[in-house]
Amino acid sequence: MPKQKTPLSPIVSVAKKVCPAVITIVVSKDVSRVEGFYFVPLGDQQTVVPKIDNSQEKTKVGGGSGFVISPDGYIITCSHVVDDVDASYTAIIDPEHKYECQVLAKDPLIDVAILKIDARKLPYLKMGNSETIQLGEPVLAVGNPMGEFDDTLSAGIVSGLSRKITAYGGSKMQETSLRGLIQTDAAINPGNSGGPLVNMRSQAIGINTATVMGAQNLCFAIPVNYAKKMLEEVLKYGKLKRPFMGIRYVILNAEIAQANKLPVDYGALIVRETFGEPAVIPGSAAALAGLKEYDIILEFGGQKISNQRLLTDILQDCKIGDEIPMAVLREGKILKLGIRLLERKNC
Repeated sequence: MPKQKTPLSPIVSVAKKVCPAVITIVVSKDVSRVEGFYFVPLGDQQTVVPKIDNSQEKTKVGGGSGFVISPDGYIITCSHVVDDVDASYTAIIDPEHKYECQVLAKDPLIDVAILKIDARKLPYLKMGNSETIQLGEPVLAVGNPMGEFDDTLSAGIVSGLSRKITAYGGSKMQETSLRGLIQTDAAINPGNSGGPLVNMRSQAIGINTATVMGAQNLCFAIPVNYAKKMLEEVLKYGKLKRPFMGIRYVILNAEIAQANKLPVDYGALIVRETFGEPAVIPGSAAALAGLKEYDIILEFGGQKISNQRLLTDILQDCKIGDEIPMAVLREGKILKLGIRLLERKNC
């Protein structure tokens, strides 16, 4: 009797469909050439100092993952993978096919970016519906860790929904508060950022973004519906259209309020982050509304601002041109102000 073939496991079947659409993104910059080293006396020791040539050379400085979502070259990845405006980005489909990437849009508030390469007939992933994800659902995290180990898969389950974390990443290791995340125990490693989290129907349901250092099986992905909404805007307008207030602020809590002797322990305190950067950007919607540094926005659109309901969360539900009422605490008095939201630039 002829031997019967052992049926493939579901994971193998999914991998065969998914892996060809997962790519490596290489980050390159022009940096000064090092032509050698010399020694400089420092006390009774010597210090090694690089000898820098004035010429520049293109050098790989980082990388991440991404996945193709259309046969004509639209790609999704994380915003922090492509956040350096001075860098160039290359998508490696396979060793024989490499393309320069155009960054069409990126939104650091949700850590999603959309890229485009000039290619046709590419293998691509279909996007699922992240709103229908079930707790305990089996998933695969796919990516290219360290930019070296292509088509790396890790299996797990959806172990949590609607999670909130504070992440650090990108070329400047900036702090970002991410909300609504999918928690999974499928391992996400350095370089996996931007790769897909897929279900057993070979659909992308998330974008791998972060792992908790020092903890096991505690990884997170951005719901793919965030990227679908971005893609709709890019295809319609050629860019993102986002409402923008134009303030720098800190969300207050009891600890911050007590340390700074503030009269309230909730709201958004308008304050500059570093010396020289204005708290209220000139010409912005906030400036036109009369907001000032050290104002505390207590309510925005009738919603109380707190760690449970961030100002960024409320803004995501607003549209350009919306006129929003605000309750603002200034010098001990509560003011009722209104703001007309303008378009966010450079998205």
